Amino acid sequence: MWEPNQRYPDPAVQALDSSFNKYRLPLASVERLYTGCRWSEGPVYFGDGRYVLWSDIPNDRILKWDEETGAVSVYRKSSNNANGNTRDRQGRLVTCEHRGRRVVRTEYDGAITVLADSYQGKRLNSPNDVVVKSDGSVWFTDPTFGLLGYYEGEKNEPELPANVYRIDGRTGAITMVADDVAGPNGLAFSPDESKLYVVESRAMPTRKLRVFDVRGEALGASKMFLDAGPGTPDGFRVDIDGNLWCGWGMGEAELDGVRIFNPAGEPIGHIALPERSANLCFGGRWRNRLFMAASHGLYALYVNTQGAPGG
Repeated sequence: MWEPNQRYPDPAVQALDSSFNKYRLPLASVERLYTGCRWSEGPVYFGDGRYVLWSDIPNDRILKWDEETGAVSVYRKSSNNANGNTRDRQGRLVTCEHRGRRVVRTEYDGAITVLADSYQGKRLNSPNDVVVKSDGSVWFTDPTFGLLGYYEGEKNEPELPANVYRIDGRTGAITMVADDVAGPNGLAFSPDESKLYVVESRAMPTRKLRVFDVRGEALGASKMFLDAGPGTPDGFRVDIDGNLWCGWGMGEAELDGVRIFNPAGEPIGHIALPERSANLCFGGRWRNRLFMAASHGLYALYVNTQGAPGG
């Protein structure tokens, strides 16, 4: 059974390079906020309400953790096997639905607006993760994972290749921005939005993380940012210095947790968790608290940096 570390500094927060030391807080340790999920994903922080929402995909629900009381409640059930979540620049919840095969926005009054459910007359596969750019555009990945069975979605044949899409924030028009990413998964912009990082989760023989040049409303050339080797990058977010904080795991247990890479793609730190982390977000008053959705639970750690806006 997992027990929090009682001594400082927490040995679970590991520097793989001396450059990571500036991001460690010697008097902060990993906390487990909740356990009891089947597969945790897509955390997003709401500072105005001081809570975190995250998806428990197989249990078909979105959960809510209250920062003031620590209480956990069901925010939405059924969630259509929701996966990735974020907020748009007006503070509204944007959600990827596996079973719904769509991207939706929750309005201030709780009403659901469908942002995307098809492309060129064909149904989307199972939208996975989503980010919102400063111009209001919504960018999301659409692999087939939710169509593979009945555990995280509904078994079906795909009508479209696994693509990356952009939804125009003004017109709502949907464009395909990348069709050459094998199993597109987590995605995030660099702090200046000049680059878009995308996890290539079906790359062979090992998973990759690609980086694209952003050219206005489109993507330009891409290159491999890093080869994950035995690790499994999933969802991730970027801090204000351009470091990537990546959900990590699979394979050997010592890989489970969050791995941090600098803007050159070099591993500089690792946060060890007792289970694989699928996704994460920055939150708290100063965006300096890392919330990590990991297999059965939700964890948190204060760090000495801040999440880039829009994460």
